[in-house]
Amino acid sequence: MNATEQEEREYLEEIKEQLTLAVRRVDDSVRQFSSELREKKEYIHEHQSGMDDADMVAAGQSIDRMAYTGAGAVARKRKLIKLMQSPYFGRIDFTTANDVTTPVYIGVHSFVDERQRRGLIYDWRAPISSMFYDFELGEASYTTPSGPIHGRIDLKRQYKIQDGRLEFLIENGVNIHDEVLQRELAKSSDDKMKNIVATIQRDQNAVIRNEEATVMVIQGVAGSGKTSIALHRIAFLLYRYRDTIGAKDILIISPNKVFADYISNVLPELGEEHIPETVMEELAADLLGNQFQFQTFFEQVAALLEHHNPAFIERIQFKSSFEFLSQLNKYLLHVENNYFSAGELRVGRTVVPRQLLLDKFKAYHRVPLLKRFPLVADDVRAYVRTAANRKLTNGEKNTIGEALTRMFRFNNVLDFYRDFYRWIGRPELFRFEHGQTLEYADVFALIYLRIRLEGISAYDHVKHLLVDEMQDYTPVQYAVLSRVFNCRKTILGDVNQTVNPYSASSAEVIERVFPQADVVRLYRSYRSTIEITAFAQRITPNPNIIPLERHGREPAIVRHPGPAEELEGLRQLVADFRSGGSNSLGIICKTPRQAEQVQQALAEAGGGQLLTEESTHFKEGVIITTAHLAKGLEFDEVIVPFASARNYKTEVDKSMLYVACTRAMHQLTLTYSGDITAFLGA
Repeated sequence: MNATEQEEREYLEEIKEQLTLAVRRVDDSVRQFSSELREKKEYIHEHQSGMDDADMVAAGQSIDRMAYTGAGAVARKRKLIKLMQSPYFGRIDFTTANDVTTPVYIGVHSFVDERQRRGLIYDWRAPISSMFYDFELGEASYTTPSGPIHGRIDLKRQYKIQDGRLEFLIENGVNIHDEVLQRELAKSSDDKMKNIVATIQRDQNAVIRNEEATVMVIQGVAGSGKTSIALHRIAFLLYRYRDTIGAKDILIISPNKVFADYISNVLPELGEEHIPETVMEELAADLLGNQFQFQTFFEQVAALLEHHNPAFIERIQFKSSFEFLSQLNKYLLHVENNYFSAGELRVGRTVVPRQLLLDKFKAYHRVPLLKRFPLVADDVRAYVRTAANRKLTNGEKNTIGEALTRMFRFNNVLDFYRDFYRWIGRPELFRFEHGQTLEYADVFALIYLRIRLEGISAYDHVKHLLVDEMQDYTPVQYAVLSRVFNCRKTILGDVNQTVNPYSASSAEVIERVFPQADVVRLYRSYRSTIEITAFAQRITPNPNIIPLERHGREPAIVRHPGPAEELEGLRQLVADFRSGGSNSLGIICKTPRQAEQVQQALAEAGGGQLLTEESTHFKEGVIITTAHLAKGLEFDEVIVPFASARNYKTEVDKSMLYVACTRAMHQLTLTYSGDITAFLGA
């Protein structure tokens, strides 16, 4: 062991000692709070009869304060124990312009020596820590609220500390991140996404720390870490604006519950509370007031995979286009100008002129169309009251309201939506009868009309919205999100990983809905080996992908004489996995039916966890699922069964095959019988 390593090990022991003392101090204060709280409660119980209301309120507030302080101490202890496992992962020695050198140790949380009032460990989100990610040795600077601080980095080190033991340290140099990154990426996957604070790259750091963007769109290739970056960005914003924003003020829209579970660890690992999450279907049910039964996105994609129905595809394509949103907006303008057929209104002996009704209707142009009539009715009542110089009867008041409503062509959102298709001359594009299930492509268009016609109470409590798998949502869905969530947004995805190419949105499409968006493109892929990345390029070429230099086995394509032999081959591959050293194997099928077939075939061989649309948890081991549900997940090894020309032939199939192959970190195997799919090229 060299002198540097010896010094670092001694320093680590000192820090662990300080952390142990800090934990003891927290324990003492928690005990003190508990006994004070108990005494206070006993005092109130004994003296209750002699206390007035003011005393009771004051005593209650005192108890709340103590409980709050106690809860804060418990949270602090949790952070200290986490630091004892791995206090820091990086160090820079920073010399300021006046030649004062400070060693800056960087960890998941900050730790201060309270007696000497100096920082021993800096939170990775602190301004000074940004230099670790942004600069090598030499000149460097960081931004503070009072302006930039300039200086130079004289030393840079990276550590791997696990269970309080120093496993390795890497000295200075440009490739410091790459070496640690290579070690991290070569490891096996886990059942939860991990934090990446030790391996954040410079381009990723710029996205995480961006404070200016009101809408940030991250277009990242498969394996670029975009979801992880977005979650670290949320953690950074919670740290930076901790006085004005908390975990409860953020909402994540996930593609499904399994993915939500998979990412649920990241923010708690970074010391933040769990963040509320939802899926688009839950949001839709809420915004439609549970009025309609509707198809889910999963069901829409499953229908496309089972049957090639050109009319169904045409409906989806049209309703997923920017042109559709433009037409809806034109229609609403047409409704505003033409659907209020105002006529002269007689109330008793008073005649209300047609022009007055039109003027009042137009005066409320900022109010949703169907919400204007009660306001116009109030104005008309006031006009009649003044003209007749008397109070109106209840019957007259009701007559005015009813007469105005009859002058408008429809008063039901569904009637307007049906009429829209007549207006564009394409009534066949809307297939719906009362009591039927609404097609998924109609759900958000109907919500958009409802917002424009009736208004909607926005989710005002949400201060930051994170939308993952952006490519799966359409312009009309983004138009709804922009009206419902009046807050900052982080939107991320990859147009090459759509599971429905007929309704995919690129960053450019999203920019049309959010012209103010900052768009960031991430081309470096960290997940898969170079061999797996090159293989996936045969399915969907993307010349911009830059794979990290990490090599592994060539993907295997295994042909079987028939379906029975293929299932037997699968059983053997699973047995090989179980006797190997990997943690996770994803068997990724095209359809839910195929996934069930595989699960049955593997039942005798120890089986595996079947992920379905209803699943809510992700755990390591053998996972059997569809490409649709595997999106965003990663596995040490992936098997894609049934990769035949018969099974993978349409555009949707091709998207599914690409998503399936790009889930693999270290090993990829495709099996088939008959002819291989044409998507794999020669």
